[in-house]
Amino acid sequence: MSSTPPAPATASAVGKYLTVALDREIYGIAVLKVREIIRLQKITPVPQMPAHVRGVINLRGRVVAIVDLRAKFGLKAECAERTCIVVVQVRATGDQVMPMGLVVDSVDEVVTLSAADIEPTPDFGTAVDTSCFVGMAKVKSRVMTLLDIDKVIGTEAVQVLAAH
Repeated sequence: MSSTPPAPATASAVGKYLTVALDREIYGIAVLKVREIIRLQKITPVPQMPAHVRGVINLRGRVVAIVDLRAKFGLKAECAERTCIVVVQVRATGDQVMPMGLVVDSVDEVVTLSAADIEPTPDFGTAVDTSCFVGMAKVKSRVMTLLDIDKVIGTEAVQVLAAH
């Protein structure tokens, strides 16, 4: 049985990923996008935002929008001891890059993925938008979804910060 070369999107997904848990499932965020991991803190709500946009925090004098990644994906969103905020750099529009906080259940580890570890996202049909996924990875006998964080939350960063 011959193996087919990975699709270009999958080949570009090779690298280091921070693994985060969302409702007992594992997701990967490219380490190059991650700026820091902070404790969950008081989030100031912003009116008229989608339910998964929790609001903003003051991070060392800078206003940072906070998205609850669990709620964004329609998962159970309960805060626990290990719930934290992963601050990422998101490409909002053109060359504009801004920090954005993601509420996750927990942060696990950094894994290095090779092309052999990553497969393209399966086609779930026209009703499911998978454009925000880079691919699927096999890590320690589990399947992890690799996120394209720019596509997951890029436009929301602009909306929240434009309101402030």
